[in-house]
Amino acid sequence: MFDPVDWKLTDFEARLCQETRELACSRFADRAPGIDREARFPTENYVDLHKHDLMGICVPKEHGGRGADLKAYMLAAAEIGRYCGATALTFNMHVSSCLWTGFLADGLEMDDDTRAKHNAMRQKHYARILNDGAIYAQPFSEGGAAAAGHAAFGTTALLGDGGWIINGKKIFASLSGHANYYGVLCTELATEDTKPSRSNTMYIAIPADAEGVSVEGEWDPLGMRGTVSRTLIFKDVFVPFSEQLMPRGIYFQAAKRWPHMFMTLTPAYMGIAQAAYDFTIRYLRGEQPGTPPVKRRMYPTKQLAVAQMKITLEQTKSLWFQSISEACPNPSEDSLHRAWAAQYTVMENANAIAQLAVRTCGGQAMLRSLQLERLYRDSRCGALMLPWTAELCTDMLGRGALYQPGESDA
Repeated sequence: MFDPVDWKLTDFEARLCQETRELACSRFADRAPGIDREARFPTENYVDLHKHDLMGICVPKEHGGRGADLKAYMLAAAEIGRYCGATALTFNMHVSSCLWTGFLADGLEMDDDTRAKHNAMRQKHYARILNDGAIYAQPFSEGGAAAAGHAAFGTTALLGDGGWIINGKKIFASLSGHANYYGVLCTELATEDTKPSRSNTMYIAIPADAEGVSVEGEWDPLGMRGTVSRTLIFKDVFVPFSEQLMPRGIYFQAAKRWPHMFMTLTPAYMGIAQAAYDFTIRYLRGEQPGTPPVKRRMYPTKQLAVAQMKITLEQTKSLWFQSISEACPNPSEDSLHRAWAAQYTVMENANAIAQLAVRTCGGQAMLRSLQLERLYRDSRCGALMLPWTAELCTDMLGRGALYQPGESDA
């Protein structure tokens, strides 16, 4: 997707992209149709990810992982999304537990004692991932304003003797019933009467087999069916202090200072956009497996459509690449606005490209025996995903451009 020379990738980035591309192309692509039809979690893909030492792609090297930063991970994950969007999207939920506690946390201020405790706690989580292939989920949404950063999380962690008592619910919780640990964002309460505050957000790993954890509801969505994002319920779940993924106050600091951390959903859709374009080229050239070797490239209407798809794809890739390249703590106002614009552009343009691909390729593109129909359905889901939905991105961009921090018309 991103030629190492043209896009000036580092050797590490190029090797990682090649590795994920080859694995996804050779293994994940053939499994994707069945995963979609059955709306089942891509368990076998995670076995392969562990075998190929990719479950710890963002675990720091000093802790035994591959040491990918945000940009390197995003580029590699886009290659996975090109062949199986659901695997790329769920992989994001897993990898974020390592990216946030690793590369992002290492760029935040902590006193020596907090840093030492964080290193000890994260090593335990990393060992589970690297040694046992443990899968970490990242349930975020609750149906309110918390996932968008406008309110405290309704899932609470009441301080107790040696740990917390967790109560709450997460909806659209990807990997539900398939993750080994749920990295839950919740609000710490000193007492039952404590007023919830966003500054008291905790990031805690809850074992999937802990007493009081349950998974409810059916899962039969339009697209991204392999994420299996059922509802998670936590009822009086005891979790010891040692299961922290971040020390007190660190997630809140990260969310304010590292806004690009909320772009990690986009690689799946960047890959889908590329895949829809790739399919169209193969189809019009008569080279798409499963279709007759009939060329359709000579028609001006097809050529014009492909040109429009290519323009949209290149615009999307360029903005996205620039945004992930400049990701850093405390980004400038322009950089933050570019991140919102990139998020919006990827999520909307992936569907625009897939929609044009269906129209251009014609009737056969509707058949579920071909992957374009799945790409189209998967691509439509991106604009809906918190914490930066397409609507929220336009809202934040409009206000951010017209108002300085603290300004109002009152």
